[in-house]
Amino acid sequence: MRIYTRTGDAGQTSLRWGERVGKDALRVESYGTVDEANAFIGMALANLPAHGPAELQAMLTRILREMFDVGADLAVPPNKDKGESPKVRPEQVTALEADIDALEAGLDPLKTFILPGGTPAGAALHTARTVVRRAERRVVTLMAAEPVDEVLLKYLNRLSDFLFVAARAANKTGGAGDIKVEWTK
Repeated sequence: MRIYTRTGDAGQTSLRWGERVGKDALRVESYGTVDEANAFIGMALANLPAHGPAELQAMLTRILREMFDVGADLAVPPNKDKGESPKVRPEQVTALEADIDALEAGLDPLKTFILPGGTPAGAALHTARTVVRRAERRVVTLMAAEPVDEVLLKYLNRLSDFLFVAARAANKTGGAGDIKVEWTK
């Protein structure tokens, strides 16, 4: 299979089921931002130590797959559902909440704002979090224009929370603790 098709050379792309839209269409911008966040999650996973933490590696691997489901759901135009069920389900939001709780159990309580960064994995997770927040904003704007399953917005909202906690956990594992924000006076 060739990677290039030349079908996008004029600034158009296909949604699922073949509808052609501009590459700058809000729906494309939404799932493109999800794809960008997923790449940073992959970078974080690649930067975790090979010997652990296994629990965080498993969570991130699952989320990488789920983000493809988020993108697939966003790529289906509302008038072309073809009878398919949404791929992202409320149980996945609940699973993210359980992941947050599990990771937080091993962390000191957070009492102040912290700086993003730390280890390469932690920094990539902080970056992924900010990109997920942008994806969330794009989906909110899309929802004002077209029908979008609300579970997608809930998933992205919870995912950004998870990524913040995951960054803290990756930093702790890598020997870099939280760095408190020092406000200038």
